[in-house]
Amino acid sequence: METTHVGIVGLGTVGSGVAKILLEQSTRIARHAGRQLKLQHAVVRDLKKPRGIEIASSILSDELSKITDNAQISVVAQLIGGLEPARSIMLQLLAAGKDVVTANKALLAEHGPELFDKARELGRSIAFEASVAGGIPIITSISQCLSANQITSLRGILNGTSNFIVSQMEESGMKFDDAVSLAQQLGYAEADPAMDVDGSDAAQKLAILSHLAFGSRVGWKDIPRIGIDSLDPADLRFATELGYRIKLLAIAQLTDHGLELHVSPSLVKIGRPLAEVREAYNAVSVVGDAVGRVFFQGLGAGQMPTASAVVADLIDMATGRTKITFRTLELWSQREARVDIREHDETPGRYYLRFSVKDHPGVLGDIASVLAQHQVSIASVIQHEPTRDSEGSLVPLVIMTHTATEGGVRQAVEQIELGESVKQGSVRMRVLD
Repeated sequence: METTHVGIVGLGTVGSGVAKILLEQSTRIARHAGRQLKLQHAVVRDLKKPRGIEIASSILSDELSKITDNAQISVVAQLIGGLEPARSIMLQLLAAGKDVVTANKALLAEHGPELFDKARELGRSIAFEASVAGGIPIITSISQCLSANQITSLRGILNGTSNFIVSQMEESGMKFDDAVSLAQQLGYAEADPAMDVDGSDAAQKLAILSHLAFGSRVGWKDIPRIGIDSLDPADLRFATELGYRIKLLAIAQLTDHGLELHVSPSLVKIGRPLAEVREAYNAVSVVGDAVGRVFFQGLGAGQMPTASAVVADLIDMATGRTKITFRTLELWSQREARVDIREHDETPGRYYLRFSVKDHPGVLGDIASVLAQHQVSIASVIQHEPTRDSEGSLVPLVIMTHTATEGGVRQAVEQIELGESVKQGSVRMRVLD
């Protein structure tokens, strides 16, 4: 049986998982690939760091040249995070004639055009299934399995860390900081969880998926995003009372007016598949014009789910499947984008609004009047008994709207907060229909 020699750059959590599968499941991999995949070298920064897996000293090295100068190695799993030196290393690997598998969504979202153009120029390929949703095969599904369709909608829980945190807050009544600490203890969150909780990680993944599905060339930083870092437990309770759960959703919606893109906490009706995704799981709901709605769910983070996707890409590289699809898809090419991006303020939707108002007559009427000025119609209202705080008697006022524009709702809330009867810090969240 023929052998494909493999290199790994980075033996962190994911890299160690990839090495574990390659070393311990060689027979199974050979059955799927029709050839042996042999781990030839693994390059790390610190040779003395414990890794939770036994690897022969002849495989480990701290010199990238062990891979770039080795003509036997044809495919490399580049599994270090961040932008640099990840970008420079990938360019070196491509220049050395290696095909590359990566799980680094930040690198692709930031430098995708440069890296993919360089790979095409050099006749090499890049595979990146593990960059979005961990073990869920969403990249292959959109780019290949659903290629007979015009995708019209992507709605996803793309960050397992934030989903875990919200689940703990909702189900166990944890405070946000305590839920973050637990996520860190369990290995779901990094020491600095900012990218997870502020929506940036989900925006990077949405940029990749929207490029695959729609040909969009929007930078992830240009995608409007709101994270869960300001999520109030009170809104989780009110959402449940209304029959909804709150999820951090990444949404790409194709309309007659362009592609809508945004990431934000949203209310999802209890019983819908996305509402029932809990803990550190990811899920993506995809609508195609031929297939209809399909739903993908699975662990979106963690060592082995992500390693599963990386090894699947290594197998596709070894068999030559990736070379064919990489050439035909022309990802991040210089072709013009196939779709315009709709202005965020113009995107329509229903909204959940919560105001803290003084317990005075006429306040609700004043708020309704301002909403009406901005073409925002009220669908329902919940008003509870007053609470006490340093500013006196305040009433939580929850309003569900009919369909309105993002800009109209935002401007209305800003104007309402200028009133003397409304406390600053109102909440505005989308409702998924």
